[in-house]
Amino acid sequence: MAKQIYRSGTSIGANIAESRYAQSGPDFISKLSIALKEAGETEYWLGCIYSSGLIDEKGYESMLSDNTEIMKMLTASINTMKKKLGI
Repeated sequence: MAKQIYRSGTSIGANIAESRYAQSGPDFISKLSIALKEAGETEYWLGCIYSSGLIDEKGYESMLSDNTEIMKMLTASINTMKKKLGI
């Protein structure tokens, strides 16, 4: 589980970094959408490691809160670009 959360969590940042060099608006949306999907997967793995007792409630709530904020920012950025492109 630790490897899975590491992979999905770091993939968020990698896709955001790629979005900075997007070739077009739709490419930007695609990169951020992948990051959002990875954040969703990270949320799943956080729940798994909490349920299995590998992290305590305080740690889980803190990481979940951070991940939720990232998801909100990604969603807002995607929606802003969609509006700008008229999608």
